[in-house]
Amino acid sequence: MSPSSSLPLLTGRITLSEALEEEDDVLKKLSYPEKRLNFCNYLHAHANEIESIVLHHLGIPRASCRVPWVDEWTHGSFNICIPVYVNDRKKVMIRFPLPYKIGESTHPGNADEKLRCEAATYAWIQSHSPSIPIPHLWGFSFPSGPSFTALDRAPLLSRLGWYLRRSILWALGRPAPSDYVIHPHQQKFTSGYLIVNYVEDGRMLSETWDTLHEDRNRRMTLFRDVARIMLSLARVQFPRIGSLTMDNHGVVTLTNRPLALQLHQLENQGIRTSIPRDLTYVTSDTYLLDLLACHDNRIRHQPNTILDHADGQSQLSALTMMRALLPHFTNRELQRRSFILMLTDLHPSNIFVDDDWNVTCLIDLEWTCSQPVEMLHPPYWLTNRAIDQITGEHLVAYSERHNEFMSAFDLEEKKARGSDACYADIMRAGWKTGSFWYFSAIESLSGLYNLFLQHIQPIYGTTAVRDWEEFERLVAPYWAPDSSEFISEKVKEREHYLEQIREVFQYQHATD
Repeated sequence: MSPSSSLPLLTGRITLSEALEEEDDVLKKLSYPEKRLNFCNYLHAHANEIESIVLHHLGIPRASCRVPWVDEWTHGSFNICIPVYVNDRKKVMIRFPLPYKIGESTHPGNADEKLRCEAATYAWIQSHSPSIPIPHLWGFSFPSGPSFTALDRAPLLSRLGWYLRRSILWALGRPAPSDYVIHPHQQKFTSGYLIVNYVEDGRMLSETWDTLHEDRNRRMTLFRDVARIMLSLARVQFPRIGSLTMDNHGVVTLTNRPLALQLHQLENQGIRTSIPRDLTYVTSDTYLLDLLACHDNRIRHQPNTILDHADGQSQLSALTMMRALLPHFTNRELQRRSFILMLTDLHPSNIFVDDDWNVTCLIDLEWTCSQPVEMLHPPYWLTNRAIDQITGEHLVAYSERHNEFMSAFDLEEKKARGSDACYADIMRAGWKTGSFWYFSAIESLSGLYNLFLQHIQPIYGTTAVRDWEEFERLVAPYWAPDSSEFISEKVKEREHYLEQIREVFQYQHATD
């Protein structure tokens, strides 16, 4: 069989030689196309029910409603978005989480968690930061709970009941419900959903970023708007690190684990994160140590993480040092109560802009978390490079863009906060001390090792870099007891994994 033989992925195809070199678990990825087809077939078979659900939440039961053919659907990384025509016009998008991308089979309830966090974030932003442009959320349903409709579209009796309940809860000093009313329908769906406005104003930044990101006027317009959005979210400080979630009564609370996408990515591979859904944090160091433990679990349970003994020593020593260096990159004065909401998945495909790059809309809010203020920093993609590709001349270019962004951020913060401005100073300090790279490494499942070598290790001088190979040999055993035996077992596990890949390609080649 030729090394150029290929199999389909969700996007494009992968050859045998590429699969054998891939850092991610390719066996998982090869299963996604069939799972996507099955899920699309399921949704298409229930198109009539989807139409009824949309009209139910919009409160216009007699309108003409149509779910288009699958070629108009949008397949994202974690959702499938179906445009729905109301009276022959694209009115709304109904979003379904992809169960095969968020770990629903290995960690049942992840889809429910994701939807509750996203619905809560929409409701919170609409109430507390209405200046942030997001699609209007018309309604939603949780797999393990009720369905909700926006207050202004709910039946009269439901609205009256909502006002009465809100008044009673206010009198009792208890949290008030969000502006969404329980509004059950008769359709039985195994998947939950969100219904939001179809975004017509602007287009994805990713459509023009590659060709226009050298235009400084457009860049500064974008940077100012992104800075305003970040500052709007940062106006409210939270007592804990976590994610907003919504209960079955429509009440929004910060009681969910900080649901960054990396948690569901790991759990989708069957890798435990050891961070239960109801865990929030009151200090940043415990949170960061748990994130580092997720990297440990990835190395332990992903079959192809270690190439050979030397690679194993390198990775384990880097993780050991990341733990040891934690106090160097965190500020004890900001350890408690300095937690703010952050869009942890803010990238060009989630930002809609007009022709001048004014931000017109943000989408995909499910990975929004309350995190330590020290983790607030400019986006990594400002120079169109991956986070672990920002070295050499690309680091010089990124440093210039970082300065541009910080100039815009500083200006917007002074407008909003006057002499009380402080976030810009924290972000600049993070760039100067290297905590920008430290936190970026923790947040990158596959980039931690490279970022450690490229940006964190050099902070400690030429001796640290020059003697690193010997240092790796000495430090790796302190990652865990029996580290050497663990590395040997992982090398064997990878060989078995590579053989499985060859067998999959061989079988597919024989049956074609």
